[in-house]
Amino acid sequence: MTLYAQETQKIMLSGDGGENSVLWDFYCTAGRNSGAWTKIKVPSCWELEGFGEYNYGHDQNKAAEKGIYRTTFEVPKTWKGRRVFLVFDGSMTDTKVTVNGKSAGDVHQGSFYRFKREITDLISSSTLNKLEVEVSKMSSNASVNSAERDADFWVFGGIFRPVYLEAVPETHMEYSGIDAKADGKIDVEVFLDREIKHAKVKAEIFELISGKKVGDFSSDPINNAKKIRLQSVIPNVRAWSTESPILYKAVITLVQNDKDLHTITERFGFRTVEVRERDGIYVNNKKIRFKGVNRHCFWPTTGRTVSREQSLADILLIKEMNMNAVRMSHYPPDKHFLELCDSLGLYVINELCAWQSPPYDTKVGTILVNEMVKRDINHPSIVFWANGNEGGFNFDLDTLFSHLDIQKRSVLHPFGLFGNVNTVHYITYNSGIKDMFNGRDIFMPTELIHGLYDGGHGAGLDDYWNLMLSNPLSAGMFLWDFADQGVVRTDKNGILDTDRDHGADGIVGPYREKEGSFFTIKEVWSPIFLEKKFITSAWNSEFRVENRYDFTNTNQCTFSYALSRINSIEGDVDTIKGKIDAPEIQPGNHGLLKLKLPQNWRTFDILYVTAKDPNGSELFTWSYEISSPASFADRILKNMASDPNSVEFSEDDSLYMFKASGVSAKISKATGLLIEVRTEGGEIPLNGGPIFITDQDLQCKSVKLLETDGSFRVDVSYDYKKGGKAYQFSWKMNGNGILQLDYDYRPRDGMEMAGITFHFPEVDIEGAALIANGPYRVYNNRMKGGSLGVWEKEYNDAITGEVWEYPEFKGYYSLFYGMKLRCATPFEVYSTSEDVTLHLFTPKIQPLYDKNKNYTVPNYPIGNISFMDAIPSVGTKFGRAEELGPQSQRHRFKSFSGSPNMKNRLFFKFN
Repeated sequence: MTLYAQETQKIMLSGDGGENSVLWDFYCTAGRNSGAWTKIKVPSCWELEGFGEYNYGHDQNKAAEKGIYRTTFEVPKTWKGRRVFLVFDGSMTDTKVTVNGKSAGDVHQGSFYRFKREITDLISSSTLNKLEVEVSKMSSNASVNSAERDADFWVFGGIFRPVYLEAVPETHMEYSGIDAKADGKIDVEVFLDREIKHAKVKAEIFELISGKKVGDFSSDPINNAKKIRLQSVIPNVRAWSTESPILYKAVITLVQNDKDLHTITERFGFRTVEVRERDGIYVNNKKIRFKGVNRHCFWPTTGRTVSREQSLADILLIKEMNMNAVRMSHYPPDKHFLELCDSLGLYVINELCAWQSPPYDTKVGTILVNEMVKRDINHPSIVFWANGNEGGFNFDLDTLFSHLDIQKRSVLHPFGLFGNVNTVHYITYNSGIKDMFNGRDIFMPTELIHGLYDGGHGAGLDDYWNLMLSNPLSAGMFLWDFADQGVVRTDKNGILDTDRDHGADGIVGPYREKEGSFFTIKEVWSPIFLEKKFITSAWNSEFRVENRYDFTNTNQCTFSYALSRINSIEGDVDTIKGKIDAPEIQPGNHGLLKLKLPQNWRTFDILYVTAKDPNGSELFTWSYEISSPASFADRILKNMASDPNSVEFSEDDSLYMFKASGVSAKISKATGLLIEVRTEGGEIPLNGGPIFITDQDLQCKSVKLLETDGSFRVDVSYDYKKGGKAYQFSWKMNGNGILQLDYDYRPRDGMEMAGITFHFPEVDIEGAALIANGPYRVYNNRMKGGSLGVWEKEYNDAITGEVWEYPEFKGYYSLFYGMKLRCATPFEVYSTSEDVTLHLFTPKIQPLYDKNKNYTVPNYPIGNISFMDAIPSVGTKFGRAEELGPQSQRHRFKSFSGSPNMKNRLFFKFN
């Protein structure tokens, strides 16, 4: 018998979830396109193919249609003498299988699990075989419906994962389990289909990539046993981790009387995972903090049917955010997703499906745990099993995991304290009475910072993470969740439906569009951490660097810099690039990154520093200001100090009027506010400012005209109606038509916003060129992730989480230097003060969610263009902003302190 004949053989009856789906005959019993035989893709979710009815798990009286599938298949004559199994990788949910008119076994209950039915005695190798599958969308088992069908996610029906035939020898290995430790010790358990005499198992170990054989060993002969165990120690192995996902393969052969009966090949990695009580979670003797996210198997046009290519794309995006972990919420994923986590490097929590209470009952739960563990036991990426979610725990099943799993991986109860790990969800900053941040147990929230719409994920993450880094019991956290679950409604003209707020929780959109928090996470969770630094003339060209990797030395990374000089707001930029020698810093230590900059580096505006991982992928690019907004504005507006006598000044009963170089501006004598601006091209509708941003009533104290050597200036002062000075400002026009505004105020304590604002109609806006931190908008507790530079932003009116146009146009932009607003009457404005935030129009509120319950809608000033020294924070779905940490609090300012007033000078260039 040849080696090939001893291996498990496979014939696909369906597609693999990609573009190569196979058409089967199909009959839907109710809903759309029901009552007639037609064709359907397998695998697929039948709702996305135009059948049945859509339901979200919260829906009452959900549709309960059935789908009946038919197809035919041939069995190779070479399979004679072999046992044949029909394998379903996933079917939602109750699945009844008939082959050639005969039952292929019990109805399978449970959607997300690989199950097999032996059909050896039901098939013929000389004729076509007929397969009929009846799939019930709702289960006859109430606990299955509670765990899967009533959950907080979309409910679909259908054979949604591949279907295939497997042929194995008459006597064969059902599955094997491998426990391979980082020190090279390896244990293998092999489970046979039947008891056997005079048998043993041998294993050969190879490096997966090179194919080099590194060891072989065998068991002692056994008699009348269904389980065989063999052990060895492989010298000089390379341990698996997310930073170095080194894989091996084991070729395992069942031998009887010196005859090879069956051979299987398993991929695995050498790694050791430990939960050390009241200490931490260790991988390969290194304490780990998980930087994780929850991920559903989901694609808008195919529902839960996803391809290997889509799994790969998701993993690359997760790793691009510098994450190292993923929780399979709330069910086992496609096999190819776990294989890619093994090869690319992600820690995985693999979960038995449950929503909340009640969980699967013990009878069906036992079957499903067996199916999950037996399929996934050898993935080195899996470091935990999860038995349900948020109270949906069947305690009878806990011991079953360790019984099946040779590695004895810990079992989690997500939302609870179990297995010495506290996984409570949605904790607030520094919360916990004798638990979480203030307890003695390891804590690792398996859901945190619920990212509804534009709130969450990045909101407060910097504060949470810094607090976790300071706590030795923190094992990290998992954000909720990766992607918006927006499904294409084939019953509603193809709209993308997130079931209002229920599915709009992602860091990326349905088609993986990146929102602003994507880049905040990328910076906060970068394993190379650069200190906050302000560049001055005395700077020694060094940065203090922290290596936050677990196993990687910084000398395995690459570093580079770029210097940029902005010559105009139109994007004329001079750039110089250079390499930076990688320092040698061990994981967990600090060191210096030393730059060798050109002598003229101070003549540039921005310094960029980029770090890349050992594979050449960008970890992050940090930007540092070299010039100040004042020096930049002085250079860009070279002629602003022109002859003041070229400015024409006039007044009437109600207005002061300036005119120069084709620009005229009118100032109200009663309020001091800008009333009108005109150029030769017409009116520029910037007016009604500067209005002081405050929650107090104001009154104009004075509007005065001052003349000095033929130069005119309008000085304005406002008081609070309750008493006390509010703000003051002055207007002046330069001979080149540039309107100059100087303003000065002293903030009140406990303010959410501070600054000045103008009215500008949101009409015919084409976009804007910004010199600011971009290209995404910010909030006070989500400042990280952007980069200072020139950003050309096209106008959009995106409602985040309902329209996925990123980056959004409207919102707050920090580190503001200048802007050119592109509209029917374009103009430019430049700031001379540091740390000013531009407010550029106000985003619309999501209409699908009650705004009174929506913490992800921060406040904005009454005007449309504002220049701010303090901006609001943003909340999450379950948390108000103030619950998310120090950066999320209202702004403190002691009026009696020695701190100076907020002062700024703005230049408006209208011609």
